[in-house]
Amino acid sequence: MNCRCGWVNEDPIYLDYHDNEWGVPVHDDRMLFEMLLLEGAQAGLSWYTVLKKRDRYREAFEGFVPEKVAQFDEAKIAEPLADPGLIRNRLKMQATVLNAQAFLRVREEFGGFDRYIWQFVGGRTLVNHWTSLKEVPASTPQSDAMSKNLKKRGFKFVGSTICYAFMQATGMVMDHTVNCFRYEECRAL
Repeated sequence: MNCRCGWVNEDPIYLDYHDNEWGVPVHDDRMLFEMLLLEGAQAGLSWYTVLKKRDRYREAFEGFVPEKVAQFDEAKIAEPLADPGLIRNRLKMQATVLNAQAFLRVREEFGGFDRYIWQFVGGRTLVNHWTSLKEVPASTPQSDAMSKNLKKRGFKFVGSTICYAFMQATGMVMDHTVNCFRYEECRAL
């Protein structure tokens, strides 16, 4: 049996996410947009809660195509607010649209969101060597800087803790614990 990070439960959705996605460097703008929005939806909740609703979020938010989400009006925001398959929080739903608009501005300015967001780690994955889950920080100076800059650019639900979770999810930092079977695999990426 493979040893995994201590935060993973036995749900096949969670196992698949941990084993195949978490900590893998993401450079695709659409996927970065999806992860940023999902991490924002997580605020005050568990990632497991959001992950179970991920497919429904993809449907409700047009496959996380930022150009489409940026065009949502109040009527279009009302649809996901009525959907029991989603986290029905008006502020988070409105933030999704604002974040799509800010995302498009950043992408235009930097020639890609990937180019912008990876600058916070110098363009390379920061590899950590945690031996236990207790060592993993909730935020870092890099996530603080990312949060501050995103907020300055009009993004919402991008506090430093959310930014750090986003960095972990998209492989900007590699936080698999050293005893996890994915540690060496992700470190090699």
